[in-house]
Amino acid sequence: MWGKAFEQFICMELNAYISYFQRRKKLFFWRSINKQEVYFIVGDEIAIEVKSSKKITEKHLLGLKALKEEKIIKKYYVVSEDKLERTSTEGFKLLYWKNFLQKLWDGEIF
Repeated sequence: MWGKAFEQFICMELNAYISYFQRRKKLFFWRSINKQEVYFIVGDEIAIEVKSSKKITEKHLLGLKALKEEKIIKKYYVVSEDKLERTSTEGFKLLYWKNFLQKLWDGEIF
């Protein structure tokens, strides 16, 4: 349950940001034929995966890796409870949720 609530929280923040700043962007969900998923796609620019895990591992990146093969998105983020922020070898930015929200509202994500 916590995972779904966490995803919903991030979704509401993204929607609030888009609405508040009158961005002409829409949130989408992406799923591959092999059922890999990425929860939030913003236009053709940003992919955001949300994980309630306190430690992000390679298995958490599978959806983003599958999406990256499509070559349609420019930036990739993983938002989680993992406080160790880093960039994966694939170029995905792994951000602690509080810092992601700070960057979002400071205009650094879009």
